[in-house]
Amino acid sequence: MRNVRLLVAYDGSRFFGWQRQDGFDSVQQSLEEAVLAATGQRATVHGAGRTDTGVHALGQVASLHLDTRLTDDRLRHALNAHLPPGVVVREAETCADDFHARFSAVSKRYAYHVVTSRFAPAFGCTQTHWISWPLDVPRMRRAASALLGTHDFAAFGNTGSPRATTVRTVRHLRFVARRERFFFVIQGDGFLYNMVRTIAGTLIDVGRGKIDEGACARALESRERDDAGFTAAASGLYLVSVQYPERPFAGRRTRS
Repeated sequence: MRNVRLLVAYDGSRFFGWQRQDGFDSVQQSLEEAVLAATGQRATVHGAGRTDTGVHALGQVASLHLDTRLTDDRLRHALNAHLPPGVVVREAETCADDFHARFSAVSKRYAYHVVTSRFAPAFGCTQTHWISWPLDVPRMRRAASALLGTHDFAAFGNTGSPRATTVRTVRHLRFVARRERFFFVIQGDGFLYNMVRTIAGTLIDVGRGKIDEGACARALESRERDDAGFTAAASGLYLVSVQYPERPFAGRRTRS
């Protein structure tokens, strides 16, 4: 029996989120069924983040315990042969027995993709958040600066989700702007349910001039959900990478 971690990418529009749900296709279910088909074994696949319906991943990390003679690379190929369209195992490697994709993680990086064309794009509508007006990105950058550091992010979380604390630390924030589109990238030690999407929605409202640059700072201070902006669509959100004390998949060349 060995512990194996996987680097997984998927198109969230094809699944009802990461977590297995009876009667609905999920990424976790697809991976566990691929493991059963490839090895004849039932195993629970643990993900670093339980992404919601419509949320995508470029670098989701998963782990499972498995008794197989397949090498890591052969296992990767075997799993991909049994996975449905829209999900792929990019890497597989045997790791320390105490590694857990979720509980060993120290931070996660997300990106939110917005298209600002006048008309809806012909392709990729389920992979972006489209709005039909331009945004003031410098204004959004100034508003977002208030989010850096350790704060109580209660105003940016879903009020119905259970959590021990609403305090989180945001370590990095940046914007990558291109013609008629931009990416908002955020990295933190953890995120409340819908926190990144609500931050994205708040910054979009700032960028279109609907609310002022001080909105993020005020929401942090008040801790009231009404002081933040709308919750942006799941279609624009990507789990980019997960960070650990050691560097997973170091030295490997991803060819998928």
